[in-house]
Amino acid sequence: MTQASTSSRAFVSLIGAGPGDPGLLTLRGQHALQNADVVLFDYLANPELLRWCPDAHTIYVGKKGFSEYITQEQINALIVNTAQQNGGQRVARLKGGDVFVFGRGGEEAEACAHAGVGFEIVPGVTSAIAAPAYAGIPVTHRDVARSFAVLTGNTREGGAHYERLSGVDTLLLLMGVRNLDTIAAELIASGRDPQTPAATVQWGSTHQQRVATGTLETIAQAVKDAGLEAPAVTVVGEVVKLRDKLRWFDNAPTFGGPLSGKTVAVTRTRDGSSALSDVLRARGASVLEVPLIRFEAASDGGGAALNVLRDFRGWLLLTSNQAVTALFSLLDGAELDARALAHVRIAAVGPSTARSLAERGLRADFVPSTPGARHLGAELPADGGEATLHLTSQLAEDELQRALEAHGIGYTRAELYRTEAAAPDENRLERLKNAAVLTLASGSAARHLAKLADADFNPLNMPVAVMGPQTADAAREAGFTRVTVAETASLEALADAAERAVRGE
Repeated sequence: MTQASTSSRAFVSLIGAGPGDPGLLTLRGQHALQNADVVLFDYLANPELLRWCPDAHTIYVGKKGFSEYITQEQINALIVNTAQQNGGQRVARLKGGDVFVFGRGGEEAEACAHAGVGFEIVPGVTSAIAAPAYAGIPVTHRDVARSFAVLTGNTREGGAHYERLSGVDTLLLLMGVRNLDTIAAELIASGRDPQTPAATVQWGSTHQQRVATGTLETIAQAVKDAGLEAPAVTVVGEVVKLRDKLRWFDNAPTFGGPLSGKTVAVTRTRDGSSALSDVLRARGASVLEVPLIRFEAASDGGGAALNVLRDFRGWLLLTSNQAVTALFSLLDGAELDARALAHVRIAAVGPSTARSLAERGLRADFVPSTPGARHLGAELPADGGEATLHLTSQLAEDELQRALEAHGIGYTRAELYRTEAAAPDENRLERLKNAAVLTLASGSAARHLAKLADADFNPLNMPVAVMGPQTADAAREAGFTRVTVAETASLEALADAAERAVRGE
């Protein structure tokens, strides 16, 4: 549903973020995030979903439990005002679960309609169904349950309201943990059998998921004994018995490993998500992507690098994936392609950079046996009469230059792109404090992270996993003392290093 807008750009996408598993976001929701200028997200929306909008301004509007971090009326006004700013903006309002299932999405849509701001509804997977499913409990089953009802944990409903639900096979209670003993007693008083099977699922669909089971009469005490808290969904009905047969998620192979249920912080650039994150999630980790650096065009737009490249004959040195990306962007802007590199031989700093070249149809002429600038400089098959051109950022270290000049090989550097710091937002920074391990992708990331140290948070005391000795050295120079290095230059090896770091090896 979309209403007429007061601005050609002012538009709000009310997006259901799903129950917690980032893989349950819909494709339509992902598209809306990718096109957003501003994202407002709440407590139950997995922050990992923000990887789909790396350049958007993010605003946390969460309300945890019964706290009043920000009122619903203030959120409504913020949505409308944000959409109307700067001549009209695209706003993504990311809400846990589904927009309209006890999510107050109707109120937010009304606020947009009243202000004449265009909007759309992007339904999400509600926790009322997803949490039981991840616990192995179907809300309906042809043999035992042909109906279900979703209820809020508001005890003011009780009494006659529960009596009207006497014919419903399965009851699903949201936001009911705090009042579960009262709700259970009122359901029993309304005629529900005290021996009806019941289960409560906390943080359903995430690797923090925990489940307590019992009967309607005992479930409140079982939840207390297990220490379960919100957010949680309680299921009341015969379908709970099926968990014994259908339990799957908490038996998955990813559980039980060193990273299971642990938060791993993946430092990366602002543009795009990290492939490492998918590898870590497959091992049971909860991933926090933390942009610490961003890439920008060279100070002169790359003109000097292009001029040097045109007349250069010798070895072209590329020491990062970003160098490959920036090089082809520069060629494209000059209406050139890979044929413009026919007069050079190309050396890649490691297999990852070589793969980036291969994706563009070019095979690296040389890759050192061990990734890293010092190894590239030491092993490059060039003699003293050959020249090298290093296309890199303004922050390139001199390790490569020193290694080459030690062998009498000429070295020229040209700025291809710029590396700048990107401070993480307040929400990410708060979650970063609780990470079990950090992964560092570059020396720049190590230095930028070290600068975040203050009286409340000192990342230098945290274990870090790095890919390659060069990044390890940069991390130690920045002040990190608990550094674990991947054994090979692969994402799997870096994930292995993160596991070793968590174990304290």
